[in-house]
Formats: sequence, C-alpha cells, structure tokens
Amino acid sequence: MKQKVYTLSALLVLAGTLSAQTAETAGADSGVGLTTIMIAVNAVLLLFVIFLLGTLTTAIQKLRTGDSNKPHLSWWDRFAALKSEKSEEELTLDEDYDGITELDNPTPPWFNFIFITTIIVAILYIFNYHILKTGKLQDAEYTTAVTESKAEVDAYLKKSGNAIDENNVALLTDSKSIEEGKVMFIEKCAVCHLADGGGLVGPNLTDAYWLHGSDVQSIFKTIKYGVPAKGMIAWQNTYSGKQIQLLAAFVKSLQGTTPATPKEPQGQLDAPVTPIADTTAIAAK
Repeated sequence: MKQKVYTLSALLVLAGTLSAQTAETAGADSGVGLTTIMIAVNAVLLLFVIFLLGTLTTAIQKLRTGDSNKPHLSWWDRFAALKSEKSEEELTLDEDYDGITELDNPTPPWFNFIFITTIIVAILYIFNYHILKTGKLQDAEYTTAVTESKAEVDAYLKKSGNAIDENNVALLTDSKSIEEGKVMFIEKCAVCHLADGGGLVGPNLTDAYWLHGSDVQSIFKTIKYGVPAKGMIAWQNTYSGKQIQLLAAFVKSLQGTTPATPKEPQGQLDAPVTPIADTTAIAAK
C-alpha cells in the first residue's frame, strides 16, 4: 500500500513540476495572474486524478460482481498496468509468424495520464504566453537579459572609471591627479619621452608643437589607441579610462616646462589652450 501511495505522490509531483517550470520560464515579473493559473493547473490535475480513481473504483466493483473466474485486480494494478485482467490466451492475436505470437496489450493508464497532462500544460502554455501574454517569450527574455547586462556593465564601468573616454574626458588640474599621472608616466612613458617630457624616441611634450592635437581629448585618444605607425602602443588594455585621464592631465601639465635635453619640435604649432576649470570635484566622483 505504501508503494502505491508513494508512486501516486510521485505522479502528482511530476504534474506540479511541469507547472512550476512554466511559471519559472515566465520570469519573476509575471505577477499574481500567473500564480493563479498555476494553482488552477494543479487543481485541474488533482480533479483529474480523483476522477480517474473514481472510474477505476467503479470498474473494479463491476469486475467483482461479474465473472468470478477472471482475476480481480486492484485499482492500482489497473492504473500501473502491472497485471492484465485478461489471460494471455485472450490477449493473443490471431497472427502467427513462425511460432511467434503477439499480445494485444492496451496502452497503460499511467502513460495516458502523463500524455493528457502534457496536453493540458501545452494548452495553458499557449494561453499564458500567446493569449494572456503574462509570460515572456524567448526573444523578449533575450532583450530583457541584454538590457539588464548592459546596465550592469555600464554601472561597473562607471564605478571602475572605464566610462571615461575621449568623448567625455575632462582636464584634471589638481595636484593630486597630476602627481598620480606623473607616477604612471615615469613608469611607462619616460623610456620614450624622458621623465621630464623632453622627448627621445617619442616627441617633445613640453613645447607648443603637437603631432596629434594638444587638447585633452586628443591626448587621451593618442594614449588610449596609440600610434602603431610610430611605434607607440595602445594603452587601453593596460590602463582604465580614469588612469588614462590622469596620464593626459600630467602630459598637459608639461606644456611650457623646460626639459634638460629638449628634442626638436615636431608637428604643428597649436595656439595656447585656455585651461579648463579645476575638476577636482569631478575626479572625486
């Protein structure tokens, strides 16, 4: 008896699992309407099981009052199709192939139960996703996932400083930012431009002549993407947008200084650039 109860419970759990998967696919924002639908699904399945049990019980009672020579099967044996109420002789078909005969066994009730359950779930799926539209289809889920991922990436980049690029970079003039930029410049850039910016392999950064523009946006872009034709590598994979901004700030601060061994001018003469207001507050953000 316990085995029968456990197996019946497993079937009910299977039906509930199918419903739960539909609810999970719909997403967390489907609302109370989807929950109501899922409750209705389980209620319908439960009523179906009760109806099936009642039908089997009625059949068993009729069997017991009929031919006493036939085996009396419990409702569970009928549902699980563990035994047949007919003898093997009654189930044997007339066809015979070299002594091999075939039994006319009907489809087990438990298989029909699962099959009908899938039909019910499919109907509810159509109502949920295509008629009521309380759940999201795959394309809508994809669009939502991409939007959420982009928002997460933007938030991360903003937090880490990578949201700064050549289009929105601002010139930093506070001493703290310039000193931080100087440390990176000496570590990575001095080998080509010298520590004082006078130029060696790279151009002189202290005069008014510039190859790629003297404004902070142009300097930022040059540092970020590099100048491969001249041997300058791109630093975008090494430094964040915030760090490149600090480097650009230090390079700008070199204008007008006097290096020990200045290299000859290269590029075009730029008019003096009006300094941008101190952006310490912006850098702090």
